[in-house]
Amino acid sequence: LGTVLANDEVVNGVSERGGHPVEKKKMRQWYLRITAYADRLLQGLDTVDFSDAMKEMQKNWIGKSEGCEMQFAVDSGQEAVGNGKLAVGSGQWAVSGSNIVVYTTRPDTIFGVDFLVLAPEHALVANITTEAQKQAVADYLTYVKSRSDRERQAEVKQITGCFTGAYAINPFNGKPIPVWIAEYVLAGYGTGAIMAVPCGDQRDFAFAKHFNIPITNIIGAHYNGEEANPTKDAILENSDFLNGKLMKDAIAIAINKIEELGIGKRKVNYRMRDAGFSRQRYWGEPFPIVWCDGIAVPLSENDLPLELPYAEKYSPGPNGEGPLGNMEQWLQTPEGRRETSTMPGYAGSSWYFLRYMDPNNTETFCDRKASDYWGQVDVYVGGTEHAVGHLLYSRMWTKVLYDLGYIGFEEPFKKLVNQGMIQGSSRFVYLVKYSFNQSRTKIIDTLTEYQVFISNDKYNKLVAEDSFTFTDKDESAKLVKALASLIPEFKEDDFTEDDINNSGYATYRLPVDVQLVDGFELQTEEFKKWKNGAYANAIFIREEDGRFLCDWEVEKMSKSKYNTVNPDELCDKYGADTFRMYEMFLGPVEQSKPWDTKGIEGVHRFLKKLWRLFYSTHTTPGGETKAVWNNEKPTDAQYKILHKTIKKIEQDTANFSYNTAVAAFMISVNELTDAKCHSKEILSQLLILLSPYAPHIAEELWAALGCEGSILDAAYPTLEEKYLVEASKEYPVSINGKMRSSITLATEVTEEDAKQAALSNENITKWLEGKEVKKFIFVKGRMINIVV
Repeated sequence: LGTVLANDEVVNGVSERGGHPVEKKKMRQWYLRITAYADRLLQGLDTVDFSDAMKEMQKNWIGKSEGCEMQFAVDSGQEAVGNGKLAVGSGQWAVSGSNIVVYTTRPDTIFGVDFLVLAPEHALVANITTEAQKQAVADYLTYVKSRSDRERQAEVKQITGCFTGAYAINPFNGKPIPVWIAEYVLAGYGTGAIMAVPCGDQRDFAFAKHFNIPITNIIGAHYNGEEANPTKDAILENSDFLNGKLMKDAIAIAINKIEELGIGKRKVNYRMRDAGFSRQRYWGEPFPIVWCDGIAVPLSENDLPLELPYAEKYSPGPNGEGPLGNMEQWLQTPEGRRETSTMPGYAGSSWYFLRYMDPNNTETFCDRKASDYWGQVDVYVGGTEHAVGHLLYSRMWTKVLYDLGYIGFEEPFKKLVNQGMIQGSSRFVYLVKYSFNQSRTKIIDTLTEYQVFISNDKYNKLVAEDSFTFTDKDESAKLVKALASLIPEFKEDDFTEDDINNSGYATYRLPVDVQLVDGFELQTEEFKKWKNGAYANAIFIREEDGRFLCDWEVEKMSKSKYNTVNPDELCDKYGADTFRMYEMFLGPVEQSKPWDTKGIEGVHRFLKKLWRLFYSTHTTPGGETKAVWNNEKPTDAQYKILHKTIKKIEQDTANFSYNTAVAAFMISVNELTDAKCHSKEILSQLLILLSPYAPHIAEELWAALGCEGSILDAAYPTLEEKYLVEASKEYPVSINGKMRSSITLATEVTEEDAKQAALSNENITKWLEGKEVKKFIFVKGRMINIVV
């Protein structure tokens, strides 16, 4: 593709678009130094009204930990390993090679270290790899370059790694420790190296078992040999000077010893990395930078703002640069060559809310008086997908502006509400990629010209579960034979035994536009036209009945996943108000909800029922719908319905309980219908309540009632509690503990009046005939019990 891809544009080592191989390269990038604000970002969480889950996500992302950095000497020749040339305690190493620096929060486990793991990109890998392991390491690095950091962190089933041939030395006992590289260690986190303690860490345990690395038990009975135990409550064994110590107590002892020996230091570490601030694309703010002899020089204030040049096309620039890399006339200046990257979207989205406070100011983004008046955003509604991106950047940006004295508050948002995602039902197709190891033949040349897709059920039958692994020759032969029947250029007889023996295949799951799928069946001819014919040469291994089936998954609805549903058709059929209210009716605002139109008819019926409170469904002889609303004085019962609704909608709206508010509107309309209420006084107030939920029908009916101005300018209804006070109460009446009837009494009834009313009620007296009342029990507001 010739361009730089984001993490989510790389799927199983190939580009999401087109399935092309991806190579990972180092690039010169700008970074936002958010790590300088790590502690303040943590402290600020105590001052804002965020959910506990959101605060926890931010804390975990910042990832503050206390531990130590320590050095392990390395000898790739292994000469010193058996010679004891290790001057413990002097801080000087007698072995050759470089030192590996490791950050750990658990120095108490130092005697349980059975191997070290470096990130494959670690600068020391090339220096320490032995001659015997060079080819294996090179092959592994090629594999890792095809993997995104996100894939490397998320993968739990697949265990990969490669031994460098080098050994490190345990600084306390001189034990040789093998040094491996593995994709689960990232160069950007910590020092890019870890000390692996398999008895105490599950990922280290799985790695050791997979590669048959002996495991040292330092926690006695707490380790069962079947899984790691990350406890801090074990008594240490096989741990030299730490023997007999409780692990949590041994941490400080170990750090003190490390500092005493001069092989490390106490340190606070953060998981959070500085934020990449460069994008290799055309849109975005250009950096006001020119490069002079490799030095970045900022433009003077008089040369600002720097604007993007006009571009006729937006093709990638050379060597992974953005489109600006093609615009030599703009790039070359007397002072030097301009920067070709542009800023990311969050360069503006992190602080644009401040501009709303003072939008017409031509001197500054926002006058201090304006920001002091408006202050923080009271409520911010945003999805959890922005929890560790936009939200963190915005919080940091606000602190920067505060430090510079431009605003008077450190946190941008007082309260945060996380709305759940509307989920879509995604569809996927499986792309088959062949790999041939020897000379090209007719079948090889032919296969490279086609994109081969295999139907879902067929895929499940023919392909192994692990789509990253080349499968066995029998399955490869089955697929090649299936392809032979589909490709007109050759017959089954054209491929040789060597083609089978020297080939393998892998499959990749690619998202496909749900508009191209009927249920689960792919419309293959439409698929070939998709993405401007990117799959025009696609061939399909179909099911026995001729269909090509897609895989599916319920996930976030987004354009990048091609699972969005266009609401226009629903709006055309039901109206925007129905669509709007149904979205709110799907469930609590904070929960993710799969999109489903099954209940949309119910919301539409509610709005039609609301309409009938104003207009008859019958028309006049002239063809006009007859108005049924009137100016009659409402009854107390009708006032009660209205004010009960006012109270409920006020509470639910304030609590973001939109789904229960919609339900309350439905109940209210049903009760007003049963009460035959068509009073303008009641209905106009109901419309004001409804206007944020169904603005179009509310505005229409507001005008139909002859009310002045827009409903958006109307005063919000005032709750009058007097209409909610119950004038009477229904009491259950029991005879000798068994409920026999009920009577309605005034709420302020006395016990004597209640007794007189109960004993004179014919439904109760029939149970008392010929019996003497021994006791009359009256519990005000609750019940009556008569003992006979």
